[in-house]
Amino acid sequence: MNDALQKRRAAAPELMLPPQAFAPIPKPRRQPVECGDLPFVIKRDGTWLYRGSPIGRRELVCLFSSVLKREADGSYWLETPAERGRIEVEDVPWLAVEMDWTGVGPGQVLSFRTNIDQVVEAGPDHPISVRHDILTCEPMPYIRIRSSESGPPLEARISRAVYYELVALAVPGEVYGKRVLGVWSQHRFFSLGEMPNCCEA
Repeated sequence: MNDALQKRRAAAPELMLPPQAFAPIPKPRRQPVECGDLPFVIKRDGTWLYRGSPIGRRELVCLFSSVLKREADGSYWLETPAERGRIEVEDVPWLAVEMDWTGVGPGQVLSFRTNIDQVVEAGPDHPISVRHDILTCEPMPYIRIRSSESGPPLEARISRAVYYELVALAVPGEVYGKRVLGVWSQHRFFSLGEMPNCCEA
């Protein structure tokens, strides 16, 4: 090492530090302030209420939907970088009101549009599931819209009319050893329910 370089480093010890030592230190992410319960309710039919009145502007509903989160206990929150508050959701935040499909067999693709014009394709990232009403035992189909960072996924309930379209596309299959009717989308098979006895060969 030449004398000139040694003298410069002696005069400026920071020259001995690696370049990453001079990188800016990232600021810790500020936690949003909790505001408790907010006066929002999402009705079972997908209507958003604020202080008991429907929110008529779709743009506002879309904006609120974009900051909707779900916690590990299943609760729903509106969260911005500055504030967060819990809201009431009677069932799930959205309704799937329209379906389109292309292709046939396992390669078929089912696309769903929600009541706020979100479009998702059923598949590994957006599975279809069917639950049953506790009182009536009627099937209640859902599709995952997006995953949650810390809780259950956020879903849309598939409307009755769209569910009938799904049933019309259903084909026989087998899940966990049971004969079922289901639909294919992006090479994933989604059961809609056990096959009725009258349909079995």
